[in-house]
Amino acid sequence: MKKRSKRTAPHERRILQMFEQASRPLTRKDIGVELDIPKARKEELEDILDDLIAQGKLIRIGRGYGLVKKMPMTTGTLEVQRSGVGFVLPEDKRLKDIFISRSQMGGAWHGDRVLVSILPRRRGKNPEGRIVRVVERARPVIAVRVVRRVGQDTLFCQPTDPRLHFNVLLTPGSGEKVPRVDDIVLAQPEEELESGTWAARLDRILGREEDASVQEALVKVNWSVPTAFPEGVLAQAAALPDAPRAEDFGDRKDLRELPFVTIDGASARDFDDAVLVRPEGKTWRLWVAIADVSHYVPRRSALDDEALERGNSYYFPQSVEPMFPEKLSNGLCSLVPGEPRLAMVAEMVFSAAGDPQEERFYPAVIRSHGRLTYEQVKRVLLDNEAEEQERLREHLAMLRDAEKLARALLARRVKRGALDFDLPEPEILIDICDHPEDIRPRARHFGHQIIEEFMLAANEAVARYLESRQGRPLYRNHAEPDPDKLDALFDLLRNTPLGGFLPQQRDAKGIQKLFAGAQGTEIDFLVNRLALRTMMQAEYAPENKGHFGLASDCYCHFTSPIRRYADLVTHRALKGVLGLEAGGGAGPRKLKEVAVQVNGMERRAVGAEREIVKRLTILFLKDKVGQTFSGIVSSLADFGFWVELKEVMAEGMVRLSSLGDDYYHYREKQQELLGERSGRRIRIGQEVTVRLEEVSLSRIEVNLALAEQTPESPLKRER
Repeated sequence: MKKRSKRTAPHERRILQMFEQASRPLTRKDIGVELDIPKARKEELEDILDDLIAQGKLIRIGRGYGLVKKMPMTTGTLEVQRSGVGFVLPEDKRLKDIFISRSQMGGAWHGDRVLVSILPRRRGKNPEGRIVRVVERARPVIAVRVVRRVGQDTLFCQPTDPRLHFNVLLTPGSGEKVPRVDDIVLAQPEEELESGTWAARLDRILGREEDASVQEALVKVNWSVPTAFPEGVLAQAAALPDAPRAEDFGDRKDLRELPFVTIDGASARDFDDAVLVRPEGKTWRLWVAIADVSHYVPRRSALDDEALERGNSYYFPQSVEPMFPEKLSNGLCSLVPGEPRLAMVAEMVFSAAGDPQEERFYPAVIRSHGRLTYEQVKRVLLDNEAEEQERLREHLAMLRDAEKLARALLARRVKRGALDFDLPEPEILIDICDHPEDIRPRARHFGHQIIEEFMLAANEAVARYLESRQGRPLYRNHAEPDPDKLDALFDLLRNTPLGGFLPQQRDAKGIQKLFAGAQGTEIDFLVNRLALRTMMQAEYAPENKGHFGLASDCYCHFTSPIRRYADLVTHRALKGVLGLEAGGGAGPRKLKEVAVQVNGMERRAVGAEREIVKRLTILFLKDKVGQTFSGIVSSLADFGFWVELKEVMAEGMVRLSSLGDDYYHYREKQQELLGERSGRRIRIGQEVTVRLEEVSLSRIEVNLALAEQTPESPLKRER
């Protein structure tokens, strides 16, 4: 979108006021006369009007212009589903999402900012609309796969994003390298040749479709993940010192002699939190030190603007797109061992049972006395390895104290109703040929839990402190689940092996009992996933509404300002309350804007990270087509059912059209598929044996078929 100059902004405001006051659309002549703009400056007026059209505030009507908000129209973001239909998410949050059929897309693509006209008919609970105009394209460059040559100089391509429902005719320029069939390339669409086909020019060749690094690159394009910092941002980062300066220490508490340690994964490169635990009689004192990012990132600076634009860091199996340049993320704000670093510290005292008793917050200078890994902590505390205990002798007593406090904090959280979803994350191993070699559950043990408990405690303490002093952080809210969804979950699980052990409670305590009953069974993972699907999405907001999943009345994010912008907002709010920063953080209106931005960027990050896992899973399974796997039925639909494979962290679909032994009918109320002739049932949680039939990167699908049934078939007969 064209950037407005300070000179034209007042004219824009005046023009919008004219439309507000007018009872009809206005012509350019009407506007020129009212503003007393001479004909010689006609082009300037046209530019202003074009700018207002580009912002979605005005629309052309015949020879004049109309104010969008006075018409049955609204602006929003188009989200296209894989079926080809879509929904426009209005910018006015008071409005419902607007359904868009395939015939009413108006040339818009997934992610575009659009102007939509509301039609008189409705689709279920949602209004239905027609896209009138694309206000702003979400992506000027798209990733496409070369399908075949068309003539000597043209390539027929298809977008790698299955939500983009059109084809691309690509013509490389003279002297450019011509991509091969099955290459992934970046293309710049230029004009629509006919409905569903766009002409485009070559931007860059990414490489072969089978390479993991190429899949990462195309996912970043599909989700508009930023990959390069603007020159102004890099220049501001480069101007920062290589290490904290002595003058930065003046008003800070000097904790360099305290034996803080960092505990992270073995491959971690940035260390933004350090911890220390000490027993004091019958209580525990915990220090959580977080890198003071806000000291180096002034509000409304180039660094700050870019961090807000990104919202968070983006993590992929082979790369990270950080929120800040490396000078900050891996340098000044990384708590590397032996080096002085600026930090914001939460110092907390807990009872033996983990109840908070005292808390203080202040700026400090610290020095990490050890860079530990989760695996080292496991070997020391859980495996009692003498050799590792000797290596970490200077930290051994502190680690044992840390484990005791963490277990007390965890027990306290569980007692008040906090939910711990046991859903292992996939760890993807890439071989030297850039292909997925293995996909396995990422190791998780109490070594991870220690740091998690300390970070949760610090976040909660900061949130309580800020709320009590009218500070202005972004709270991390998690609403209670819809009671109907909880009822549906328990009804669904009634038809599983867990059916006879379901608790009566339909609240957090009931979900805890559900997890306990499923623990150690074949459907443990499934129960956790189904329960997670009933949960509302956690979001940032200026108002505190509590966090259901953590059973917390007041919660915010404080512990990672290097990779989450919401945490940076919290640090500034904390400094404001402590009298260390003028203004006390952002105002209410700005906070709302920031909340909308960071929530959107969080959804983008989650979507991109999920898609790369799916794509690399498909690459991993490509040479396993025809093999047989055991699995658990994880979901049902009227056209088939999904199966979670046991041997591999992957899920695939068995379509009803592939079941040749009977006609199966979907019984939604009973949540089962029932064979018409045989009486065979297929239910959630049922064990099945399946054969891998097909994998498709273009559709991001894994298709399965039931293997030949034996007398011991897990499909039950109705009696």
